Amino acid sequence: MPAIRDALEATLDAIADPAGEGARICLSVYAEPARAAADAADARARDGVSLGPLDGMIITIKDLFDVAGETTRAGSKVLASQPPARQDAPVVTRLRQAGAVIVAKTNMSEFAFTGIGRNPHYGTPGNPADRARAPGGSSSGAAVAVADGIGRIGIGTDTGGSTRIPAAFCGIVGLKPTQKRVPTTGGYPLSFTLDSIGPMAKSVADCALADAVMADEEPMPLTALSVAGLRLGVVGGFALEDVDAIVGPAYEGALRRLSKAGVRLNDVDLEAIIADMRAVNAKGGFSAVEAAAIHAGWLGDPKADVDEIVRYRITAGSKVAGSAYVEMQRARPGLIRRMDEAIAPYDALVWPTTPIVAPKLADIESKDAFVRANTLALRNTNPINFFDGCAMSLPIPGAALPVGLMLVGRHGEDRRLMAVAQAVEGLLGGA
Repeated sequence: MPAIRDALEATLDAIADPAGEGARICLSVYAEPARAAADAADARARDGVSLGPLDGMIITIKDLFDVAGETTRAGSKVLASQPPARQDAPVVTRLRQAGAVIVAKTNMSEFAFTGIGRNPHYGTPGNPADRARAPGGSSSGAAVAVADGIGRIGIGTDTGGSTRIPAAFCGIVGLKPTQKRVPTTGGYPLSFTLDSIGPMAKSVADCALADAVMADEEPMPLTALSVAGLRLGVVGGFALEDVDAIVGPAYEGALRRLSKAGVRLNDVDLEAIIADMRAVNAKGGFSAVEAAAIHAGWLGDPKADVDEIVRYRITAGSKVAGSAYVEMQRARPGLIRRMDEAIAPYDALVWPTTPIVAPKLADIESKDAFVRANTLALRNTNPINFFDGCAMSLPIPGAALPVGLMLVGRHGEDRRLMAVAQAVEGLLGGA
């Protein structure tokens, strides 16, 4: 059997395996369209023709992307009766045109509104490091699929950490690009202000290829950089509060390896700008306010079958005054400029992706425990969306459970950030 079709059949077998996580990872499986795409890629390979480095690569997409002819659920049941999408989302179109074999839509936190990855409607994919633990969210199924070998790349979205948190929890790489880099049209929104679309994979290089295709750029290798001489700003303060007993030592060990390899590490104090960001968000937060507008159709229905945590957060947004929302929007551009100035002297800033490892699902069943874990999971990642920067989470090897190292770049300098991340990845022992 030709190589790509053979790999696809193995992937479909893994999805269907009752002993695996396939049923919780994949909410829609495109077996026949994927077979047709794989056969076409194999035919091109026989003829010596290639559509690029993604040609024939097996990929999954998050459940919130439009696919022509089917309803976009966004991990929810209340959207299941909505009309089907008329056309593919632009990112889906671009992936198909690049020859990608889209095998499935993956599970997610309902409406993409938690960082834990729990979904009470379709089940929660078990973390590949420990199936009793949370996968991270909101792009939970995409991350578990990559870690489990169901597709080489998973396409997710990131509004406050939704590619980087599951990447950190599952031990893979996740990219949050500058928002304008990839069109968000055709992705069911959580926040018009903060949403971005990014890939997850086992390597920076694969993330860079998918990012380029979705950004409508020619996929090219990243600039090769040496870690020696890189300038990284090490962020403490808020980013290290409540760091757990696994994340703390793993992070400090990664910094020691970077320093030993010749990376120039300098402490950076972001406390004032983070405090000002929090003061703006205290008015209500963009995600909650915008989600309340997006979901106004069902929000007043107490019988609507929605995750209680998600409902609570969206309902809170509906109570925010319009004047407060305008104040948030007016304050944000100045803070974006301040953060850009803080990053400018460095090749990247660095801090732990999350201060905690993936919690056990049994330990966060109560609302209070869930809210605390969710708040911690999102704390270190969500500032990047507010400041519209770009960031990557890289796995730090050797810890008892997966731990993520986050590199943060300037607004619009995504390719530079990825090149830095690839150099760091090589030092830490990744791809």
